[in-house]
Amino acid sequence: MDDHRRLGRELELFDTDPLMGAGLPYWLPDGATVRHVLEEYVRGLERAAGYRHVYSPVLGKRELYEISGHWAHYGDDMFPPMRLGGEEVVLRPSLCPHHALIYRSRARSYRELPLRIAEVGGMYRSEPSGVLGGLTRVRAIQLNDAHIFCTLDQAVEEARGALEMIARAYADLGIRPARHRLSLPGEGGKYVADPALWKRATALLREVLSDLGVDHEAAEGEAAFYGPKIDVQIADPAGRESTLSTVQIDFHQPERFDLRYVGADGAKHRPVMVHRSVVGSMERVVAHLVEQHRGAFPAWLAPVQLVVLPVSEEQRPQARALLERALAQGLRAELAGPEHGSLGARVRAARLVPYQAVIGEREAAGDLAAARLRDGSRPGALPAGELLRRIGERVDARGAELWAAA
Repeated sequence: MDDHRRLGRELELFDTDPLMGAGLPYWLPDGATVRHVLEEYVRGLERAAGYRHVYSPVLGKRELYEISGHWAHYGDDMFPPMRLGGEEVVLRPSLCPHHALIYRSRARSYRELPLRIAEVGGMYRSEPSGVLGGLTRVRAIQLNDAHIFCTLDQAVEEARGALEMIARAYADLGIRPARHRLSLPGEGGKYVADPALWKRATALLREVLSDLGVDHEAAEGEAAFYGPKIDVQIADPAGRESTLSTVQIDFHQPERFDLRYVGADGAKHRPVMVHRSVVGSMERVVAHLVEQHRGAFPAWLAPVQLVVLPVSEEQRPQARALLERALAQGLRAELAGPEHGSLGARVRAARLVPYQAVIGEREAAGDLAAARLRDGSRPGALPAGELLRRIGERVDARGAELWAAA
């Protein structure tokens, strides 16, 4: 079985250190590159769908989480407060209270709705030591999160759009969902006691799933404390399930924060808050992708997309020129010269890189490069510009295929 904890260290994507603490991994350069590409990809999807991006602090006053309900319903999973002067501040367990404050920072009109606010932001969970591991269970989380403030009439369409965006991202990333789950409340004091709220939000989510024809299973005791949610489940190579992406409809926090907008009738109305995460936390999605692709990431996501291999020192100038052209084109490229060993050793060392460009004496004389692909195929010697064009097209296509016919 390919465990992301072993692969992640072997591939030098991430690591941990006792002095940083359990559940607090750090990202190495190649892992940071994958994460950055994912973040920019999701931001691009969101921008195209009309989202606006914000940054918000990872700390908030204890009072903020008392208002949101986290302190009463989620307090066991939060880090203890820190004294700051005469106040208590807390590492946030989620981003939604901050986005609610951003919404209410000024008066809002129905003409602004739906208002879609997105952020890749840090949050912190006080996970027990016994459940921590790799990137899947951590205490510091970077979440691809967003909150849509909309009218009641817009809520189903917005939640449907979020679920469609999740499906688009999964297709580009090669992620296969295990199932969709409608997560409902269970017994006990973990959940907000408002039966009408739960009934109304659940009915809207059922409508979303029905509209899209998505098969799903209902599961009691899996909801957020403030409302039901659609969970997109993934499975690791051992078949263990976890939640990656979510869509939630929330009537609770707009009430708690007294959120308002002025309607067409001139009166004040309460917005609905749709929570959604397209790829979940950066930690969990990278862990899943590492295990799924075994380090051979799709070309558009690979930490290094092209390695240039001069056969000898005599071809280094031509190899350097090709490298510079690749970098100028926006490709993530590196040069591996003879100082790193024989050509065969360098080819093997770069076995997970999607594209290799070998430059020998003949290629250097004709501004050519002999292309090798990660799957073992060899398209042969091509003009350098042609090779870079073809690689760029495949990267832009975000497909699984490394090469396309001319």
